[in-house]
Amino acid sequence: MASNAIELDAVSKSFGGVRAVDGVTLAVERGEIFGLIGPNGAGKSTLFKLMLGLIAPSAGSIRIDGERVGGAGFRAVRRRVGYLPENVVLWDNLSGLETLRFFAALKRADARACADALARVGLAEAAHRRVRGYSKGMRQRLGFAQALLGEPALLFLDEPTSGLDPQSRRDFYAALRALRETGVTVVLTSHVLAEMQERVDRLAIMRQGALAAVGSVAALRQGIGLALRAEIAPHEDSAATLVDALARGGFEPIRAEGRLRVECARERKMALLAALAPLLDRVRDIEIREPSLEDVFAGYTAEDDPQAGARG
Repeated sequence: MASNAIELDAVSKSFGGVRAVDGVTLAVERGEIFGLIGPNGAGKSTLFKLMLGLIAPSAGSIRIDGERVGGAGFRAVRRRVGYLPENVVLWDNLSGLETLRFFAALKRADARACADALARVGLAEAAHRRVRGYSKGMRQRLGFAQALLGEPALLFLDEPTSGLDPQSRRDFYAALRALRETGVTVVLTSHVLAEMQERVDRLAIMRQGALAAVGSVAALRQGIGLALRAEIAPHEDSAATLVDALARGGFEPIRAEGRLRVECARERKMALLAALAPLLDRVRDIEIREPSLEDVFAGYTAEDDPQAGARG
């Protein structure tokens, strides 16, 4: 068994004069929830199609579960792969259960698992309703259910929470955590960065078809050197004393809406707290905010190619 679930080596894909994917080298570990993010047109969807074997690379190689995509052994690997595309196309005249039975037949999966798959995504009571009566969120959950057929070892999920309400999104990520515990590898994309921030093990940021960065959210924060922000709420008449203490520590606080705002490098966080420690009786509250994934994303994708929309 290969040590990694997915391995890409210098993979590129061109469409005419447009290089949609540009020299991507990447490894995704087994049992990992891996996020793939980037601006529109950064090449995420094209990379998904390459890994699924739907299109062939112009250069480089891709291995899934140790088998080369497009090679003789890849057909067997694909039967252990689940895929939820960004735009789920379903047959309105079929019921939810009939839809899953159709996909089960395509995948040569056990049709008896269809009812259980519907229950796992919260659609048991809608199993016999025609899909034309499903909401967008229900259609998305039905698409997720078909991706789960056949007990896949690897899931590719493209914008999987589109149309889901907040509770359904929490349920979806709880399901992913449960799958990870059984060894399933998950690769997903999402434009809702806030929901991915605490839910992926690692992620890759794509920019202009290439990888701008790969790592955990904490590692990516550190790699780009974004400042922390401290919001300090002083007790009445204590602001000036705190400003002086912070200035002596080498910080430059800004007064805003009755609070003191301080930005500092990550490595100076303890120095900031040390400057405040002798005056904690003058502090009503303090909040230290890490840069969000949106901040990190913006830092790595700044000044993107204005013609990036030509990429998939």
